[in-house]
Amino acid sequence: MKEIIAGSDNINMLLARYGVKFGIYKNGEFHEQLFPYDPIPRIISAEDFAYLERGLAQRVDALNRFLADVYGAKHIIKDGVVPESFVFSSSGYLPECEGISPPADIYSHISGIDLVQAKDGTWYVLEDNLRIPSGASYPLIARELTRRANPRLFREHAIRDNRDYAALLKATMDNVNLGGINVILTPGRYNAAFFEHSYLAEKTGSVLAMPNDLFVQDCKLYYRDDRGSSRRVGAVYRRLSDEFLDPCSFRADSLIGVPNLMAAYRAGNIAILNAPGNGVADDKGIYYFVPKMIRYYLNEEPILNNAPTYLPMYEEDKTTVLDNIEKLVIKDVAEAGGYGVVFGSKMTPEEREDWRKRILREPRRFIAQEVIDFLDLDIMDAGKPVPRKADLRAFVLTGEKTTVWASGLTRFSRNPDSFIVNSSQGGGFKDTWVLSR
Repeated sequence: MKEIIAGSDNINMLLARYGVKFGIYKNGEFHEQLFPYDPIPRIISAEDFAYLERGLAQRVDALNRFLADVYGAKHIIKDGVVPESFVFSSSGYLPECEGISPPADIYSHISGIDLVQAKDGTWYVLEDNLRIPSGASYPLIARELTRRANPRLFREHAIRDNRDYAALLKATMDNVNLGGINVILTPGRYNAAFFEHSYLAEKTGSVLAMPNDLFVQDCKLYYRDDRGSSRRVGAVYRRLSDEFLDPCSFRADSLIGVPNLMAAYRAGNIAILNAPGNGVADDKGIYYFVPKMIRYYLNEEPILNNAPTYLPMYEEDKTTVLDNIEKLVIKDVAEAGGYGVVFGSKMTPEEREDWRKRILREPRRFIAQEVIDFLDLDIMDAGKPVPRKADLRAFVLTGEKTTVWASGLTRFSRNPDSFIVNSSQGGGFKDTWVLSR
């Protein structure tokens, strides 16, 4: 471990040289910043990971079933398990996706599930990310550089190899490919995760395409290379949001979409990973119902716990939230990246009263959760280890079967008083070592 810590400055220098950065576009300005790497790994025992594997695969399978149902027969709504108004009022629900059956009926091919571990060892799911979850490339390249610096380390210890992510991703794309090349669609270098797009394209042997490299003809998607030659695209791993994906179906002012892509998708001529419309399932309000989905679709008890959550749309929950706001964390269901999250304990009495009024005005817009005092992990700060809050983004890939990658992105807060670990909020990352025995 001392050797890893001693070499961390060199690794951060190499990460910067290779462009391993996180970009933020806000208020009309683009800023790139380093995603700080911490050398002390998170270590997950083989027993713990086996438990997480079962729970994560179960959860993602149920969420895929929910997406197929909600854009199809809607049994879960008809049976009163999830309220109709709650689904159709979600900003992630897209009427344009009604009746579309994606290849193999898979909607969330690459799922990023955010978890924390409480101090008693219990794991809790905080969020399900089923649209365009990012972050797998960071532990991949950090491990690669650490392996170069200290090749004996991973030979002499029982640490599961994480280099299979590219093979898992390629197999996931190949599983739904409808004849043609695999493409990773990036909106360009000003996207926050552009490094990841290019890195994964290289590692999977996919073509990295800008929107103007693609065109639809006869309801089929094609890639045009620099020499003017065209090739059919069978699967596109898109790394841009639904609303910008196709200006003919969604935002007409989108300059980064592919016109008529949805027509090709609806015709069954292209696989889109992840499927458009997935946002209805990772709505922070829908999260409340995931344990019920597991029971409903799989007839199983949930393996992993949700954080205790309250929906102000329900009168009993609303009363609980309003009466206990100082003990809860309030989340805006439409926000991401650590934005729209406020802790009642940090509010002044006037702010709490203002939030009570906001919740009363817009009960569908917010959820409230009990604060989980999750584990601190040591990070290096000014040459010495200090404890900081950290979560884990687990990556679950669904192809012929649902597979949990034996690694993950551990993010940590660099602020000793903060529970927010997101990179957009100044957090850092560390490698995640899953032990093989």
